[in-house]
Amino acid sequence: MKQEIFFKDLGFRSYKEVWDLQEVLLKQNVEKKSRDEGRQTTINHLLFVEHPPVYTLGKSGHKENVLMSDEELQQNEIEFFHINRGGDITFHGPQQLVGYPILDLDKFKTDLGWYLRSLEEVIILTMADFGLKGERSKGETGVWMDTEIKGSERKICAMGIKCSRWITMHGFALNVNTDLSYFNNIIPCGIQNKKVTSLKNELGTDVDMNEVKEKLKHNFEIVFDAVII
Repeated sequence: MKQEIFFKDLGFRSYKEVWDLQEVLLKQNVEKKSRDEGRQTTINHLLFVEHPPVYTLGKSGHKENVLMSDEELQQNEIEFFHINRGGDITFHGPQQLVGYPILDLDKFKTDLGWYLRSLEEVIILTMADFGLKGERSKGETGVWMDTEIKGSERKICAMGIKCSRWITMHGFALNVNTDLSYFNNIIPCGIQNKKVTSLKNELGTDVDMNEVKEKLKHNFEIVFDAVII
């Protein structure tokens, strides 16, 4: 039987607002498990959102990977949050599709490596729908291009998660028509000398965000053997 995942497109929302929402949904699922009601009572969610410009630093990240002072961030109206996901520094902003799956992995597979590889596979399949070859980079999380050509590696999708009692939060950020200049102010994911790209950058034209969302939802259903409702 396919698992149900409840989908919500939040549109354009502040990072803190959606972070708080994720925490609420995670807490609700954790509490259901804690009351020994069984995993069948937990609810799977998939949230899509675009954020105003914001840099987020994971719990194991290093602030020196932000190449702007607090004053410069404020002057450029860029928010900054030190958050509770894995990974280092990344950027979220307009025309970047951010996905936050709040999943009970007890209903899928209790293996974080499998979960991250599955998220990557969703992105790789979605890129293939646009005629692009997404790849994994050995020892790194996320989706890349041209990983075998030294100096040409480009990251198109960053990922970072948190998991509590096998309930996930945070997720992935796929650059669609994203203004890539924001990445010049950070060392993305703490990885030196690697470039960042977007669907628009690779295809040479603006990409319809709604088309990306629909293809991504379809591929999410395939990879996770689920029904999005």
